[in-house]
Amino acid sequence: MGVNLKELIIRKDIAIEDLSGKSFAVDGHNALYQFLSTIRQPDGSPLTDKKGRITSHLNGLFNRSSYLMRQDIKLAFVFDGKVPDLKAKEIARRKEIKVEAQEKFEQAKKAQNIDEMKKYAARTTRLTKEMIDQAKQLLDLMGIPVVQAASEGEAQAAYMAKQGDVYAAVSQDYDTLLYETPRLIQNLSVSAKRKLPGKLGYQPVSPQMITLKDALKELGLSQDQLIALAMLVGTDYNPGGIKGIGPKKALALVKKHPGDIKDIFEEANWSEHIDVPWKDIYAMFTSMPVSKDYELKWSKPKIDKLNSFLVEDFGFSQERIAASLEKLEEHAKQRQQRSLGDF
Repeated sequence: MGVNLKELIIRKDIAIEDLSGKSFAVDGHNALYQFLSTIRQPDGSPLTDKKGRITSHLNGLFNRSSYLMRQDIKLAFVFDGKVPDLKAKEIARRKEIKVEAQEKFEQAKKAQNIDEMKKYAARTTRLTKEMIDQAKQLLDLMGIPVVQAASEGEAQAAYMAKQGDVYAAVSQDYDTLLYETPRLIQNLSVSAKRKLPGKLGYQPVSPQMITLKDALKELGLSQDQLIALAMLVGTDYNPGGIKGIGPKKALALVKKHPGDIKDIFEEANWSEHIDVPWKDIYAMFTSMPVSKDYELKWSKPKIDKLNSFLVEDFGFSQERIAASLEKLEEHAKQRQQRSLGDF
């Protein structure tokens, strides 16, 4: 779900070319869910191979990553580690939504209502351990580093950006800002359009960058106040936030108390609405465990093994994969020649 800061945060449109030569920490789970939700057949069902295994995540991961690699954009994918105990309520909520969506999908299927099937199919999306392992294997064959987070992937990506090991975090959610990523990139994709949430249509999009320093200045907030604002609106650790407080009302309340943030939660009557002490949720954003033992090492794509993995193992089109792999191989050669020339 993430935190809803969309209507408050200023974003700057950028071009793919602006990111060339830079490296990024991608929220892996966020990206895979996006592929699983949007890359689907006409009736809304996911892409599958002959064995019935879902392949939407692999399709999206390969196409997007190979495209960005050819733009000289270096990606490192970060995957979630241990799920925080405080996230249990949000996970339960998501499961309920999926169960309800599955029931409505089956009803639409029985009625042969394609539009309704497409609408509810995406909401049934599940990311399994098997899918994550497949994604990691694909990334390894592409020469893209994978980082295993100690806990939340968004916190890990933000830490890597804060350390200067990557230029920015990449995610459609805003949580990395709460973990103090200096920059957040959204809409980093191949297509210039994005599926509208819960609807059948698409809207034009371009990559966007949020700079934390500029966002805080524009809002007139400190980092602690931004976290407090997010908690009022609702996070993965207190879904829904405080009833009756939306982003704009939360902003006004937070700015009213520039001193100790406990005053914010006292005025909002936190304990009457949320059964978890505010300090516990605040600590999720200020003290989330991260792995400091990671290595960012990019290597040449293993072309033959990639072909075997995608075509032979998962039944991808040989013709389409061959064309993509040829472009990848040619780009790798050009990079090597440039490096030798620089030397």
